[in-house]
Amino acid sequence: MPRIMKKKPSKSTMLKKKKKRARIHEQAKCRFCRDKTREVDYKDIPVLSKLITSQGKMFSRNRSGNCAFHQRSFKSAIKRARFLALMPYMA
Repeated sequence: MPRIMKKKPSKSTMLKKKKKRARIHEQAKCRFCRDKTREVDYKDIPVLSKLITSQGKMFSRNRSGNCAFHQRSFKSAIKRARFLALMPYMA
């Protein structure tokens, strides 16, 4: 049976290794659980604005660091604030 020869990697391939990104250290608990907040208030615009992008999109749970309960509460608070014209639908 013939042996298959493996091709050696070139120097340029060896130099193109991916660099490791510095990861942002995430908190152990969500910000609302740490403050022992039962529900996210739609009138608290500074807190809500930290959890949305400049385009007006909501951050995901992974990005915001919220637990499932507070992410759902945050979602409804954002919707209420938008409906009452406290926050823009789009930026």
